[in-house]
Amino acid sequence: MVSFVVRLKFAPEDRADAAATLALLATESRREPGCITYIPHQFQDDPNTFLIYEQYRDPQALEAHRASEHFIKFAQNGLYSKVKERVLENLVALV
Repeated sequence: MVSFVVRLKFAPEDRADAAATLALLATESRREPGCITYIPHQFQDDPNTFLIYEQYRDPQALEAHRASEHFIKFAQNGLYSKVKERVLENLVALV
């Protein structure tokens, strides 16, 4: 299993658009056969920062996700053009 979180920080004027785009990206990503979990969050004490918790069946499923039409449209050609800061943290499941 491949698990990680992605932190995305946006300018206040881009916050609503980022939230809406993340909702669309989550809906489409959850339909992928190799996607186990895709949950975007917004920080309660910092509403300009979002965190996405993602899990995929294997590295090939993650690769398929990153090559998908919706990822290219909503992430690469959408969110990434407005993000002020992006941090990816890989995780290792203990169980």
